[in-house]
Amino acid sequence: VQLQASGGGLVQAGGSLRLSCAAFGRTFSYYVMGWFRQAPGKEREFVAAISGSGAGTYYADTVKGRFTISRDNAKNTVYLQMNSLKPEDTAVYYCAAGTIFGTNRYTYDYWAQGTQVTVSS
Repeated sequence: VQLQASGGGLVQAGGSLRLSCAAFGRTFSYYVMGWFRQAPGKEREFVAAISGSGAGTYYADTVKGRFTISRDNAKNTVYLQMNSLKPEDTAVYYCAAGTIFGTNRYTYDYWAQGTQVTVSS
């Protein structure tokens, strides 16, 4: 499956952005989808994941209550709605597809190119 992420940009602290990730290829609903991010000089970290049906979601503690992951299987797209953004949310954001629901980036098999999110103070 091929993934294409979009929606990044520059936003002030307290603002919102919505990231999208479109999938092309195999049956989208088969895959767990995850969002990860990587700030300069840091390891890539888990942000959120959603099950194939969309019934199950999981968030990193750092974004819980501010970010919402969702998916539209009819459109082969997963979203990350980011509210109350903070400067520490600044990073390159990646979406990924896999078959195991979890936070471990090594269990995700397919990755989109990153999209930059910059939050100014």
